[in-house]
Amino acid sequence: MPSDDLLPIGEVARLTGVNPVTLRAWERRYGLIKPQRTAKGHRLYPQDQVQRVQAVLRWLERGAAVSQVRALLDNAVDVSTPVDGEWGERIEQLVEAIARLAQRTLDQLLNQAMALYPAVTVCERLLLPLLDVLAQRWQTHFDADLEQAFFHTWLRSKLGARVYHDSHSLSGPCVLLARTDDTPFDAEFWLCAWLLSSNGQPLEVLEWPVGPSQLRRAVELLQPCALLLHLGRRPDFAALERALRDTDTLKLLGGPGVSLHERELQALALPGLELFDSPQAALRCLQHAKGH
Repeated sequence: MPSDDLLPIGEVARLTGVNPVTLRAWERRYGLIKPQRTAKGHRLYPQDQVQRVQAVLRWLERGAAVSQVRALLDNAVDVSTPVDGEWGERIEQLVEAIARLAQRTLDQLLNQAMALYPAVTVCERLLLPLLDVLAQRWQTHFDADLEQAFFHTWLRSKLGARVYHDSHSLSGPCVLLARTDDTPFDAEFWLCAWLLSSNGQPLEVLEWPVGPSQLRRAVELLQPCALLLHLGRRPDFAALERALRDTDTLKLLGGPGVSLHERELQALALPGLELFDSPQAALRCLQHAKGH
């Protein structure tokens, strides 16, 4: 095979969204991929192995555990075949650790998942369902306030550290992440930040709510390639339109409640407007826009 067809691990990570740590884990622990090696031991991936990574991703999207995927691929099982994943068990382990305020256990459980699965899979299959389970639990649980304070503090620290680490290794035009909601903590805001940074996107994060005029000033100063704005429960549509209508920056507006305001948001005369309702959708919107 010509050397031009062999890709280094960093390029495979960029093309597939699977970070190098996870690619190495898939190779060493599960034998899912078999890269070639240079004389100095550097991994090089032919096209069939890149396609193999993409096939692994398709099974993970179906909910398969990474430990199941090799047999599914080697036996040429149809990708539409239902599989029993491991995510329910992982969620139960996380809830148990939260109930015990066991930070070290939480770290170990999430670090393990992050090492074995792409960030999008961890978000979609583990963290977002966990948030739903916890929201239901905290409606009636007698320790709800304590658990919520503990978990939110831990999750903010965990995702913030990941984003901070990624940001210092990335260069190029940033995405400006901001929010209008005045709630103390927005888990999906930080999941957006983590998904973008883990997929190689430099970020500037304004975690505290800012008004429309301050937002416009931030765009002028930072010149981001995109503005990703998490909306609160009662957005000031007129003020947003006045502040952002003359900026050409791509505008990704949304959050969990975006469907409640979709008509008003679509009616804004804002160039480059896209709406999202989940962290994964925000990432897809940005990737689609950058691909054109």
